[in-house]
Amino acid sequence: MNPRKKVDLKLIIIGALGVGKTSLLHQYVHKTFYEDYQTTLGASILSKIIILDDTTLKLQIWDTGGQERFRSMVSTFYKGSDGCVLAFDVTDLESFEALETWRGDVLAKTIPMEQSYPMVVLGNKIDLADRQVPQEVAQGWCKEKDIPYFEVSAKNDINVVQAFEMLASRALSRSVWKQAAGTFSPRKTLPASSKLDQREDLMGGAHCVLPAAMPQHGSEPTATVLGRQVFGQQGAPQTSVASDP
Repeated sequence: MNPRKKVDLKLIIIGALGVGKTSLLHQYVHKTFYEDYQTTLGASILSKIIILDDTTLKLQIWDTGGQERFRSMVSTFYKGSDGCVLAFDVTDLESFEALETWRGDVLAKTIPMEQSYPMVVLGNKIDLADRQVPQEVAQGWCKEKDIPYFEVSAKNDINVVQAFEMLASRALSRSVWKQAAGTFSPRKTLPASSKLDQREDLMGGAHCVLPAAMPQHGSEPTATVLGRQVFGQQGAPQTSVASDP
């Protein structure tokens, strides 16, 4: 019996200030939601181990700050990423309109530039009543760009797991293809320390995922911080980080 493959993937989550990037990440990794977060300065990192297609994935997810004055610094964190979450707030039209700029920034830093670079779009805060971005408008933009779209709520844990794991599945498929093509140098692999249900690799064209109750999944909450790029290990003292609401 062959041992399970182990792969590291670097994912980034980007979007305008206040769209809920940190809330989405903490909901996915820790299954927690807090009403108050401080603004992320630069980036912070959390890790999670999942199982997909008989492969142990160590996801290193970079939560980036959304302030305009830090845009050039944040874009340096895109280097070496395997996939991207583009997040906006359905109650904030400007955050949706900014997606084009954020997407362009990521693709410009992808070397070589790849239209096949894995992305998903998350329309967050669907639990709020004062919606400004119609669902069909967001769906149309994503269909045009061939990017999967998810209606999500970090607060109520709606579609969060499904969105992150679709991105992980696409990023894994891309890394396997690049490795087979001889253009990908595998990262150092890490041993699995937790196990989740295997999920189907959902590949194909853009589609929309609407709200649905999602099952609880286990996680390996590994605290990591970027200021001087300090990586915490499970069981080590946890360092508090500033976060983006």
